[in-house]
This record gives sequence, structure tokens and C-alpha cells, in this order.
Amino acid sequence: MNEQRTVKVSKYLARHLRHQPDRIGLTLDEAGWVEIDALLAAATAHGFHVSRVELDWVVAENDKRRFSIEGTRIRANQGHTVDIDLGLAAAEPPAYLFHGTVDRFLDAIRTEGLAPMSRHDVHLSVDRETATRVGARRGRPVVLTVDAGAMHRAGHTFRVSANGVWLTAAVPPEYLRFPD
Repeated sequence: MNEQRTVKVSKYLARHLRHQPDRIGLTLDEAGWVEIDALLAAATAHGFHVSRVELDWVVAENDKRRFSIEGTRIRANQGHTVDIDLGLAAAEPPAYLFHGTVDRFLDAIRTEGLAPMSRHDVHLSVDRETATRVGARRGRPVVLTVDAGAMHRAGHTFRVSANGVWLTAAVPPEYLRFPD
């Protein structure tokens, strides 16, 4: 499968497993899972044929590891805007995590901190490189350092998704370090 098709299938899956399952007639269970056969049939019925081979390729080869397969079911690992509970246990984060953004959001972040916006949680990365790639999706990236250890000691809850993305409800500004 070529890279262009891989990206197209990945984006299609993300849209319908994270944001708009009802758009193609899918119903996710309370944890975000849907039967693979139902997903493939719904995609085909709505003009986007995806084979099981393509689906398995995207799940296995996507560098962001956005999706998980469990038996006959698939789900997105995080980033949902629909109401689901991933069932992730609280975990102790590394001392520091990172968040990629762009300049135009910095004034609001300095005063309000990081908020999940339309998602369930704020997404944090374990390394600057990943945060840089995330920020670059919207322009010239700016990487913020999050004092996750201090947040955790202060009672903030962290969870880690199946693909290593750290999740928390919000990051107050006092736990953020901005680049010079």
C-alpha cells in the first residue's frame, strides 16, 4: 500500500472512529470499540472501500499507532470528541512531558494553560521530537515543557494511551515552561 493511500485510510478511520461514527452509521460501544466487519461495510456503503488487508496495514504500520485491534474489534487509541471511556488506569507520568503548539495560541496558554478543547483530554508527548511534529501540523511549532511530576504530586491525574500518548484533563499555566 502506498503512503498516500495509507494516509487517506488513516484519516478516514480517525474521522469515523474518533469524531463522526454516526456519519457512516456506526455506533461505538462505551469504550470506543466497533466491529471491524461493521466498519468495513459502513465505509464501503458510504463510497470509501477499505479492505481488511489495508485496515491491518494502517493499524500495524502507522507511526502514530492511532488504532488498536482486539479480536474482531477496532478503536482509536485517543483523541475522541465523541463520548467514550477508554478505561485507561491512572499512571505516574515521567517528570517532564511535552506539548506541541504554535505561536498564535501562546498568549491564551500563558493565562489559561492547556485545555482539551473539543477532545476529552490534553495530549502530551514523552519527547520533544514528537511534540514538534504535532505542533508542525498547524504551522511553525513551539514546544512547551510540562512539569508533569509536580502536577502528579499536586493530585492531577494522568493516563497513558495504548500508543504512548499521555493524557490529562488540563495543564494549569504554572506547570508550563515556555521556550525563550
